[in-house]
Amino acid sequence: MTKEIVQNSTDIVTNNEKLRVFLQASTSENTRRSYRSAIRQFERWGGMLPCNASILVQYIVSRSQELSPQTLSLHLTAIKQWHVYQGIHDPTADPLIRKTMEGIRRVTGKPQVKAQALRLEHIAQMVACLKRRDESKKQFRDLALILIGYFGAFRRSELVGISVEDLTFEPEGVLIRLPKSKTDQTGSGIVKAIPYSGKAICPVKSLEQWLHCAGISEGSVFCSVNRWDQIQPRALIPSAVNDLLKSIGRECEFDFVPNLSSHSLRRGMSTSAARENISFELIKKQGGWKNDATVWEYIDEGRQFTDNASGQLMDVLNEISVKD
Repeated sequence: MTKEIVQNSTDIVTNNEKLRVFLQASTSENTRRSYRSAIRQFERWGGMLPCNASILVQYIVSRSQELSPQTLSLHLTAIKQWHVYQGIHDPTADPLIRKTMEGIRRVTGKPQVKAQALRLEHIAQMVACLKRRDESKKQFRDLALILIGYFGAFRRSELVGISVEDLTFEPEGVLIRLPKSKTDQTGSGIVKAIPYSGKAICPVKSLEQWLHCAGISEGSVFCSVNRWDQIQPRALIPSAVNDLLKSIGRECEFDFVPNLSSHSLRRGMSTSAARENISFELIKKQGGWKNDATVWEYIDEGRQFTDNASGQLMDVLNEISVKD
């Protein structure tokens, strides 16, 4: 009987540990990090968990001038999740919270600043700019990173997370396997294919040249390069992609440098593909999007001048003018 009790206790501890692991795996590390930051900010303001709706209303009202409605919503979600997982009544469900947030959005809400979508001509300018530099490892890396990031429509975390083991070179191009991404949290894997262009600008050739000159045969593909052009045994951090694009953007004298970010690559590929009348299915597949609405948003943006009622009416007007 004693052995059975001990065994049952051991099983309970083991199962609890497994449950903890599974619950932790259900949410991405980036999301958990955002939630932890939100909770810390709430506590620094003077809040305590658990809390009630009255305290939350005071919190979101007091911080409505310094935080955007989107950030406040994230903070409320983090607080909600804390209460739910503790089995405590969720104070964010109170109608007063919802109505207050609606008012904040109406009064303080501003259009979201979107990353500047890089067009094909911008990519061509950036490539030319990099090729004008003295040949170096950093030059090869930056060229490969921009072209692979653009034509693979990668998120920055995916781009810097690529390892040599994820690459499969074929006669037609390269297959890049993402073991996990934002839209594939279960880890079933996404494979993106980037073909050889056979032209002067080729992302696959640029990738091969970078790997060869850097002597990288395993581990992270896009490593840090120090000021002495020495390869460092660590991957670039995601924010370094933003810094790189802004730096090259300034060198190219783009007038939209403040709006350049890593998302400019992903957004640029999708809108450029739309302008070239590439199909919805192919754009969605290359970007790895799960939400059709997101893809259509990019397509609409890319075709806002070509799929345009006014433009078609102008054509008719000019035909009439010629006849007259």
